[in-house]
Amino acid sequence: MLYDFSAYRAEFPITDRYTFLSHAAVSPLNRRAVAAVQAHMELVQTEPMSRYFPALLGQMTDLRQRIATLLNARSHEEIALMPNTASGLNTAAVSLPLRPGDNVIILDGDYPANVYPWMNLAHRGVLTKVVPQRDGGLDLNVLEQRIDKRTRVIALSTVMFATGFRNDITAVGQLCKDRGIYFVVDGIQSLGAFSLDVQACHIDFLACGSQKWLLSTPGNGFLYCRRELIDDLVPGAYVGAGSVVDFMNYLDYNLTLPQSADRFHLGSANFLGAAALHASLTMLQEVGIERISEQVSALIDALIDDLRQRGFKLAASSAPEHRSGIVVAEHPDPIAACKRLEDESGIVVTPRGNGVRIAPHFYNTLDEVLRVGAALQN
Repeated sequence: MLYDFSAYRAEFPITDRYTFLSHAAVSPLNRRAVAAVQAHMELVQTEPMSRYFPALLGQMTDLRQRIATLLNARSHEEIALMPNTASGLNTAAVSLPLRPGDNVIILDGDYPANVYPWMNLAHRGVLTKVVPQRDGGLDLNVLEQRIDKRTRVIALSTVMFATGFRNDITAVGQLCKDRGIYFVVDGIQSLGAFSLDVQACHIDFLACGSQKWLLSTPGNGFLYCRRELIDDLVPGAYVGAGSVVDFMNYLDYNLTLPQSADRFHLGSANFLGAAALHASLTMLQEVGIERISEQVSALIDALIDDLRQRGFKLAASSAPEHRSGIVVAEHPDPIAACKRLEDESGIVVTPRGNGVRIAPHFYNTLDEVLRVGAALQN
């Protein structure tokens, strides 16, 4: 079933010129996000911060609560605003109480943001173990075979950026809970298009940037930290004025970290990025994440069927449980193909690995996704 989202489609001016199907890269901004940033800029031109700061703090709290709702976290106190996904994952890596001889398991083909922070722990004697892909993503049986008594962390993306494979986060979370392993998740390639329940999935840390499926700006994102985890954590690599209790009392040098994700805030936030994300997330929640998920899934199903009929091979398993908002069609020259599609047909897709990555969002139409296969064949 496809919904009529034409009213929301009008929020995306890029649709007047392009068939934009690259939301797994950097999404175009919508009118609401742009208006929110402009309103903030106009305010700070004419008013002293003392006049608008209370309202600004209120919006930031509301943003964190909206993120908590998106994840089914219990409170905005489990959410810290971050510059990007990598910042959140690095925060997790340096905060977890890992010791020499411990190991972290990652999946081959994952995005570097969820690889390098763990490899960077080698100087502390922490080993990073790499699990090979199967059919473009995680095979739970292979993962279980790699776990040993010194495995302390499993770090995994919800969706593989280069294949579109949707990993079974629920199953991995249960495995981690049963074995006392920390579970760290990169959610950037699904949040905003698909629902995720951090409680049901037993996720300890989750990091996400806002420039992809959340339809906002680069340089902004968030980190979820399960509240019960706080007592286990070691002080992170960085602290600042915003990291402590009573953070407005600047001359009382009381380095007491809050019993919440507030401890990960360092100082001045990206207020412009937060305004954009607040506007975009408000719109997404107005549409409804479940309806968005149904729409994206319907578009992906139609796209996969069309590509198969045209003889294209896909980079990942197309089993229903592994489908995401990303399809990668293998191509002998993906860079040239993507350039040709944009130059000749106004279709924006992305080269990834050995294929062309196609990633529609809820405001795209069936006609748009069906243009891709035909254009690739020409």
